[in-house]
Amino acid sequence: MTKNSDCKKFYVIGLNYQKADVVTRSNFSLSKENQKQLLSEAKKINIKSVVILSTCNRIEIMGFAKHPFQLISLLCKYSKGTVEEFAKVSYVYKNSDAAEHVIRIATGIESQILGDYEIVGQLKDAFAMAKEADTVNAYLERLFNVALHASKETKNKTSISSGTTTVSYAAIQYIKENYSKKNPQNILVYGLGDIGQSTARSCAKYLKAHHITVINRTGSVAKELAEEVCLEVAEHDDLSEQVRFSDIVIVATGASNPTVTSDMISEEKKKLIIDLSIPRNADPEINDKENVKVIDVDVLSKKTKKTLEERKQQIPQVEKIIKKYKSEFYEWLMFRRSTPAINSLKKSLEVIQQDAISSHSKKHQDMDAELIEDVTSQMINKIVSKFAMHLKSENTQANQSIKVMKDVFNLEATEH
Repeated sequence: MTKNSDCKKFYVIGLNYQKADVVTRSNFSLSKENQKQLLSEAKKINIKSVVILSTCNRIEIMGFAKHPFQLISLLCKYSKGTVEEFAKVSYVYKNSDAAEHVIRIATGIESQILGDYEIVGQLKDAFAMAKEADTVNAYLERLFNVALHASKETKNKTSISSGTTTVSYAAIQYIKENYSKKNPQNILVYGLGDIGQSTARSCAKYLKAHHITVINRTGSVAKELAEEVCLEVAEHDDLSEQVRFSDIVIVATGASNPTVTSDMISEEKKKLIIDLSIPRNADPEINDKENVKVIDVDVLSKKTKKTLEERKQQIPQVEKIIKKYKSEFYEWLMFRRSTPAINSLKKSLEVIQQDAISSHSKKHQDMDAELIEDVTSQMINKIVSKFAMHLKSENTQANQSIKVMKDVFNLEATEH
């Protein structure tokens, strides 16, 4: 870390599905534009290393700050949430606990639907946005790299994601369980971001007996997807008409306000609305209509109990993977912090070596200075190597050891 960040610590502040319901999460959700503005302001107030993760199940800010309240106040400024509301449902992790939390998220073990790997793509997107905003330091870059490797090993070596039950897949399962192939439904998928596209593809794969239409604000995205997976496409201007016509409406937009409103709903036609959006995009007034059933992501998560029980058996194996990659990150961090001190120690010992050889050469003209230098250089390398191994040990109080070394050898100040 640089001198400016010596007094800063690594924090993860946020809230998720465990304590915050869908309404509260909606209040703290951050649009892409607000995320960019938050990152920009963070840089201006000298919070130079920060990443934002805003999904339907969690909203987190991870970065370096003097106090976590700096990150909390930024979240509240760019969302509709308040500090008081945040305090009731939030969590704050610091330093090694914060780093472990990021690794845990990447493995899917912290997802609302255990083993849900949509989070990996969301982590990559969050990192890419921070990278573009130039708010990623070496610590965050290495941490995300380690987290993604942990995710990959978890997916390859465990079955925690077997029969993957993402939010979008859970929606498909709900339709399959409640609507017969013998009675085809008109299904509308509105909004084709990551979750919307995943849902539309699953519709095409698992609900072939039904009539499926997609709509997106950017029409070219809808047309491209419809051609790829053989679905119908409608214009965004026809949204109201399509909602009225459809038996099932799946909403997965990223809009800040409701896009499916009460006036779009016919009183005569029975309808199912599956709202996968955060914030919710189905107007709450729709819930009052007797002919309409509305379910959201919190409802869908309850439909996966059997799969979850099977996946829970994989948790001990995943925990071992997390521990392995946490240790790997810790070793890198200790090496990074100790390298300047180790280099300084070696230079100090070499000065002592040269002074001793020079002094003895004057007294003993027949001394083999070259041989002595070779022997003492080997000793120096062994001493430095031993000290490096000591600092890399997980039980070592590295900062304390480096301070003792500085005091003994009067070393120059090092960055760590």
